[in-house]
Amino acid sequence: MIPFTKHTLPNGLQVVVHEDHHLPLVAVNVWYHVGSANEAPGRSGLAHLFEHLMFKGAEHQPRGFFEPLQEAGGSLNGSTSADRTNYWSVVPAGATELALWMEADRMGWLVPALSTERFETEREVVLNERRQSYENRPYGLAHFALSEAIYPSDHPYHWPTIGYPSDLRAATVDDARAFFRQYYHPANASLAIAGDVRTDAVMRLVERLFGDIPAGPALVAPKTPVVPVAPRRLLLEDRVELPRLYLMFPSPALFTEDDAVLDVTADLVANGRTSRLYRTLLHDRRRAAGLGAGQESRELGSLFQVVATAAPGVMLEELRAAVMEELERLASAGPSEAELERARVQAEASFLYRLETLGGFGGKADQLNAYNVYTGSPSYFVQDLDRYLRVTTADVQRAVRTFLSAGQAVALSVVPQGQRQWALELSEPAVVTT
Repeated sequence: MIPFTKHTLPNGLQVVVHEDHHLPLVAVNVWYHVGSANEAPGRSGLAHLFEHLMFKGAEHQPRGFFEPLQEAGGSLNGSTSADRTNYWSVVPAGATELALWMEADRMGWLVPALSTERFETEREVVLNERRQSYENRPYGLAHFALSEAIYPSDHPYHWPTIGYPSDLRAATVDDARAFFRQYYHPANASLAIAGDVRTDAVMRLVERLFGDIPAGPALVAPKTPVVPVAPRRLLLEDRVELPRLYLMFPSPALFTEDDAVLDVTADLVANGRTSRLYRTLLHDRRRAAGLGAGQESRELGSLFQVVATAAPGVMLEELRAAVMEELERLASAGPSEAELERARVQAEASFLYRLETLGGFGGKADQLNAYNVYTGSPSYFVQDLDRYLRVTTADVQRAVRTFLSAGQAVALSVVPQGQRQWALELSEPAVVTT
């Protein structure tokens, strides 16, 4: 449990304050409930582009965000997902007002500083980021291909968060300004402040700096078209050395009960040296060069994934059969109590470890914002952990039977260029929009 107080300003800004006086540091963390899921078809990439633009300065601080805070001894960063955008800084307690003033400046006064030149410069930075991080990285386009195959074209998760190059090139500075005015405002934001502060004093500061920013327009949640659940086999040739298999299963949304069950299931199946597939495919039979599994939890619906890189000379069909065999075994017999207890202990340790960090990605300020934005309750930490500690053998069996059958899997074979023979049979070419 992270002790806190929650306040809401008249303009709708939600503020969560956690006092921690162990060190003279303060974490300032802002979540905007906007991500690539809020974009319209043909306008992909704007949410992530704003992650870049938000660090370039606003009307009252045109020289950018990094230099003043780093000069004050702070660290800072941000990230964008399909569901939210967040910005954080960790500063010496004496720089708390500076960090909050700069957050208020870009929340309320970014548009006047958003010139065509700045927009076009950062757009090129994003296009280059896409080339370096995805297009020219081995296996880098795999998740793009899977999202386009799994989600219908009008689904908010169909396009990648970084955007399509064609959409980014077609966007204008006026498109960006309109997107900002629609989503970057107090009524769509949550501000968490954690560290060496006094609640009354810091709230007076927040009210003075943020109180006059207009609330912003009322928002409508993204529509969520039905995701067809049907088996598909896709093929992507890439500049890679070893074939890799991706198995994806549409699964329940973030913070639902089965979301936690499937997160535990991923650990049982392929995460760590004690997992089932690690023992069989890596340790005993040496048929895989790498393994992983995860429940990619998201607000409008999640994806359960198993990723296996083949050892030299191993066909991907052999890996697919081994994964499905293990899932079928879990569905019929379930995990042992020893396996479940190990997974519960790992989950609890992960939760407690997060309490050791004040700010940054996953720190206490970030957690308070995540729970506040997604559940409306910053105190959801306890209920969240309890979801994991309550998982039973019967829960795992039911979830695997319900969501992880062969008839629900979308399989992607990524193979070296010109070596389709390693892929699953009957695979169709994957589509990656550019």
